[in-house]
Amino acid sequence: MAVQFLLGTFISVINIMIHALVTVAAIDIARTAGLKHTARPRSHLMAVMVTTAVILMVAHTVEVLVWALAYAVVGAAPPRSDLLYFTFVNYTTLGYGDITPVERWRLTGPMTAMNGILMFGWSTAVLFEVLRKTIEHLAAIAAPGSSSGDRG
Repeated sequence: MAVQFLLGTFISVINIMIHALVTVAAIDIARTAGLKHTARPRSHLMAVMVTTAVILMVAHTVEVLVWALAYAVVGAAPPRSDLLYFTFVNYTTLGYGDITPVERWRLTGPMTAMNGILMFGWSTAVLFEVLRKTIEHLAAIAAPGSSSGDRG
């Protein structure tokens, strides 16, 4: 069980690092895009939010691939099972139960789910912060007498 826990912790830390890097990049992109003046603020806000969400979804997909690679290396999934599907079901906490880890690696499933839930919560927080900051900036632009240097 200790080896399963160490593997799960190691893969979780890798995914946390991936998510941290992507979060910083997404916030930088959203901040740059959000600070632009626009004639269509609603469309602009929508574009910023869609871009941020897509970037975060790509991060989640990469994180699932990292888990799938780990599962493949240690043989955590039953032979001839769809490894990517198995990993997505665990990471998203969907939990169909049609494929379960081999007995020796059964702790990796819940650890994958724990990591996925943390990353999804983090992504939700990022999306709300980008939304809040973009709306705040657009409101400042629309306010009479405001300048683009007032808020970031």
